[in-house]
Parts: sequence; C-alpha cells; structure tokens
Amino acid sequence: MTPQETAHRVIAANNYLTLATADGDGHPWASPVFYTPDGDDFYWVSRPTSTHSRNLAERPEVAIVIYNSQVPIGAAEAVYLTAYAEQVGPADLSRCAQLYSSRLPEQTRFEPERLQAPADFRLYRARAVEASVLLNDGGPDLRVPISLRADS
Repeated sequence: MTPQETAHRVIAANNYLTLATADGDGHPWASPVFYTPDGDDFYWVSRPTSTHSRNLAERPEVAIVIYNSQVPIGAAEAVYLTAYAEQVGPADLSRCAQLYSSRLPEQTRFEPERLQAPADFRLYRARAVEASVLLNDGGPDLRVPISLRADS
C-alpha cells in the first residue's frame, strides 16, 4: 500500500480529527471535531462561540491530525495536515452542508438554516496545504509527505 493509499484509508476509517488552533497571541488550543472529508477539504460544525472557532476568526492557520487512538503501541498510523480554515460563506453553504451531512446518520442533518444566524451552529472548512502520513513500519516516527489528491 502506498503512503497516499494509507492516508486515504485512515481518513475514511475515522470520524474525528484533532483540530489545533491558536489565538491572536499564539496560545494553542486543540479540539476533537467530527468531520467529513472531501479531497483536500475537511468540514465540521461548531458553535462560533467555541474557543477554536473564535481562534479561527483571528488566525486561520490550523494543524490537524487524524488517527485511530485504539490501536496497540507501535501500530499507529496517522495523517497530519497543515491547513487554512474558515467559516463556510453563504454562497457555498447549501452545497457544503449537504456534503457534510452525507456522512452523518440520516436522522442527523444540518440544513443551511441550522448553520446561520440566529441558529447556534456554523459550518467550517479547512483546506489542506500540506499533508503527511505516519507509516506503521515497525520503526520510530516516520512521516512521509503526500498529496491528498487522487490524481497525484
């Protein structure tokens, strides 16, 4: 299996990513969020008042890691991303809300009206600019740079 195939498998097999943000002064914050992937883009729903959402409003640069925390020591595989994140704007909200909801159980949908004022939630998107994968090769931490695009 290639490193790119490993990354796609890890992304597809997991439901949560760890989103690392920082405020305007550089104070770090990490949050687990349920995500839906779409190529280089990763979507999640959060309250705009949450710490990570407020941080994104000040500083859109984020780091992301996706991994299975249940594997035995030495069997870890992970995908690491650096990305720029933003709240999805009105022009893309309907399409992106449908995409995000496609990974949710049928009874849990986020229609656009649930993702804009006066509702409590917003849809966010992180667009990966760099990606690497931690390979389970039996040795120490080995990250291999990859492209998430299927055509690369």
